[in-house]
Amino acid sequence: MERNVVMIALFTALIAALGLLPKLTLASGIPITAQSMGFMLAGAILGAKRGALAALLFVVLVAAGLPLLAGGRGGLGVFASPWAGFYYGFPLAAFVTGLVMERWKGGNVGLIAGIAAVIGGIGALYLVAVPYYIIAKPAGLGESLLVVMAPFMPGDLIKAVITGLITGALYKARPSSILSRAGVAA
Repeated sequence: MERNVVMIALFTALIAALGLLPKLTLASGIPITAQSMGFMLAGAILGAKRGALAALLFVVLVAAGLPLLAGGRGGLGVFASPWAGFYYGFPLAAFVTGLVMERWKGGNVGLIAGIAAVIGGIGALYLVAVPYYIIAKPAGLGESLLVVMAPFMPGDLIKAVITGLITGALYKARPSSILSRAGVAA
């Protein structure tokens, strides 16, 4: 139990720290950061429940006013923007990434983590972010896909690959540290 709490807190801190890396702000106003890779890593390494709890704790801390989002943003106001679907989708993204890791038995852990990051960290995240943007903006599906997804896909795919590489290397060095793979033979 104590280890779980520490790991959840550690990954919440990692997600926050990844928001400190230099950001690139698009014309639409949304920044491209490394933070989404934190949710991918949380799910891939911690598993579904712990990864989702790390992401949820991050979202709660942002809602409480801590300036943890890129550019030092935080507070309830960020949840009123058309981009808030990303914030609501972070826990789901970590959960689905972790679930894929837990359920996909055997195989190359790095490759599985990369695929899990694509399915959860990209697919599940946009499954929340795109409809939220459509409702909050309001916008059509075409505009939403063009504004919410298209500019971020190349970077998100790179983050998924990096997630796979990090998870695979960590598994090779210390298999027991990949909690999503506990009890799974490779």
